[in-house]
Amino acid sequence: MESTFFISHGSPMMAIDESIPARHFLGAWKETVFPQRPKAILIISGHWDTKEPSVNVVHRNETIYDFYNFPKPMYQLKYPAPGAPELAKRVKELLLASGFTRVNEDTKRGLDHGAWVPLMFMYPEADVPVCQLSIQSHRDGTYHYNLGKALEPLKEEGILILGSGSTTHNLRDIHFGDAPVPAWASEFDTWLKDALLEGRYEDVNHYDEKAPHAKKAHPWPDHFYPLHVAMGAAGVNAKAKLIHHSWTNGTLSYASYEFTKNS
Repeated sequence: MESTFFISHGSPMMAIDESIPARHFLGAWKETVFPQRPKAILIISGHWDTKEPSVNVVHRNETIYDFYNFPKPMYQLKYPAPGAPELAKRVKELLLASGFTRVNEDTKRGLDHGAWVPLMFMYPEADVPVCQLSIQSHRDGTYHYNLGKALEPLKEEGILILGSGSTTHNLRDIHFGDAPVPAWASEFDTWLKDALLEGRYEDVNHYDEKAPHAKKAHPWPDHFYPLHVAMGAAGVNAKAKLIHHSWTNGTLSYASYEFTKNS
C-alpha cells in the first residue's frame, strides 16, 4: 500500500440519503480511488475517543448505532465485517515500540458510524477485516501525527490505513436546505487544502494556532485528529492530494485526502 487516506464522513444520514454527493464518491472507491484489495483495514474514527490508544480485538464487528433521533431504517442497517485481531495486536506492538506507554484492547467494541457508514459504500460486501483505533481528544495534533508515524510499517504489510472524521465539524452551526457555505467554513477548508497540498504538515499539526476560524470549524478536535493519523502514517514528505470535495448542511465539508509517500 503506497497511500493512506482521510475521509470526511459528514452526517450519518449519508447511510440512507442518496442526495449526499460524498456517498457517490465512496461508492466508486474501488473503481476510481483504490482498486487494490487490502489485506485488512485499520480505521481511525472521530467517534471513538479514549484516554489511551485502544484497539478493538474482535472476530466479528458489531454495528454500533451511536446516533439519536434518526430515521428508523438507519437502525436496521448492518455492516458485519470480520474483525482483525492480528492487526489489532500488531498496532499495539508498533505503538508500544514507538514510545506510547499504554495501548488498551477492547474485546467487545464493534464499529461506530464513523467507520461503518463510509465502509458500507467503499466495501459493500463487508468481507475485508476491519480493526478500529481510537483517538485521544485531550491530546494535540502532533501527538496524533506521531501516532500515525508509528503505524507506517503497516502499509508494507497490505493494510489500508483510513482516517474518518470531518474537515469541518461544528454541529451547532449547521444549516438545512441549500444554504450557502459561510466564510468561516470556507476559509478554514481552503486553508487546510492549501497547507496539505503545499506539504505544510507542521502547520496542520498546529492548526489550532495557524488556521483561520480553527475553534469555529472544530469546537472539539475529535473529528480532525483522524486526519493527523493518516498524514503521519503516510511517511515523511508524503504528498497530499484532494480526492473529493463537497458540502452539505452549509457548513459540513466532505473534503477527503490521499497521502502518498514520495519514492
